[in-house]
Amino acid sequence: MRSHRRREFLKGLTASVGAGFLLAPFLDSIAEAAPGRKPKRLLLFCTMGTATQIWKPTSVSGETPTFSESTSPLADVKQHVVLVDGLPSGNPGNNHGAPDGLTGLGFGGGPAGLISVDQFIADKLVAAGVKTPIASLLLGAESTVSGGRSPYYRADNLPTIASPTSAYSTLFGSAVPANTSSDDLLRRRKSVLDHLKNEIKTLEGGLGSEQRYKLDLHLESIRQIETRLSNASSGEGGGCAPPTKAATDPTNPLQANLAHMDLIVGAFACDITRVAAIQWGSDQAMNVELPDIGLRGEEHGSMIHTGAPAHLDLIKLEKWLAQRFVDLITKLKAIPEADGSGTLFDNTLIAWCRDMGDSPNHNMNEMKFVLASGDGGYLKTSPGGRYVRSSDRHERVLLSLCDAMGVTDFAGFGDPNLPSKSPLPGLAAS
Repeated sequence: MRSHRRREFLKGLTASVGAGFLLAPFLDSIAEAAPGRKPKRLLLFCTMGTATQIWKPTSVSGETPTFSESTSPLADVKQHVVLVDGLPSGNPGNNHGAPDGLTGLGFGGGPAGLISVDQFIADKLVAAGVKTPIASLLLGAESTVSGGRSPYYRADNLPTIASPTSAYSTLFGSAVPANTSSDDLLRRRKSVLDHLKNEIKTLEGGLGSEQRYKLDLHLESIRQIETRLSNASSGEGGGCAPPTKAATDPTNPLQANLAHMDLIVGAFACDITRVAAIQWGSDQAMNVELPDIGLRGEEHGSMIHTGAPAHLDLIKLEKWLAQRFVDLITKLKAIPEADGSGTLFDNTLIAWCRDMGDSPNHNMNEMKFVLASGDGGYLKTSPGGRYVRSSDRHERVLLSLCDAMGVTDFAGFGDPNLPSKSPLPGLAAS
């Protein structure tokens, strides 16, 4: 019984500093980790549909794409990117406002009901014991503008947090306990680590040489955490650093979403959430004010359904959005993981998702995704980028997101009658 109590005590302590992963393998009979890297986090980057002809690569050699003008910024991170195209929805005649994009189901849901992939994964992580302050974080200005809706569902449609100042308060308002300085918090965390080292040392006596070696590795990891805590206190290194809180919310919704991007990165760095999404407008409208590129108007009416066949304004907007996708990767790359396992991006899967594939023609015959993961991450990537075209149902990409996050029981998600209820072949690295 004493051994069991010590194990529970240590697990409780490690959870308080976000280092439980270090000791869990030892405390649970020093189990070996599964091969291959699974991301810790999922980030959905969600926009309205696009025009097929401006999104598709201008050419493809094998699986290597030549990016179109609208997706050209992705070339800067092509080694991390997989474009997925051609995937029909189970309800290809649905259009703006249909929940298919992230749920795999059309209006009315079905026997399983409507739940979007972000909510399904968040629930599974909680059930598996992943405890973060916020199970899923949904941010985005104007996600219900013009009577529209977001793509996120839990039976009913879920709105996002539209205000960056409200989102900041939700995420970081209590990041440091009341009447506690940052130095005090640092001392408490170091004290917890000291307790961990002392308690672990008492376990060494009855261990074999191989187990002692593994225990020494865990102790070294704790020493590295101590070093990073010290560096953080002196302004060095990365890790948990909440972004600057804006005094007021921007009136421009796109500027508000730029603030939301920084909040998501900060929430990941501080392990406040493992599942996050940013929504650009609603399915019915997104008000665009981008004077730097000479673009003003409303996406749905004045860009998607105006300007065919060239769609010059839509190309400008899509290119701007693609650059924001690249910016997210750059921001995540710049922050080291607290456990030393690379950067935040190395342990994050990003998915650019849409409400439909061909918005000008109002159909879901060819759903489109842009997926990105870090070096050695979940995705099978290529130095020149990858373009994967498939006639499988688009729900299988959503199942790939589940698989990436360690969720392999798909019961309760999507279409229960989906043929081949499994991840899309060829996306995951072997």
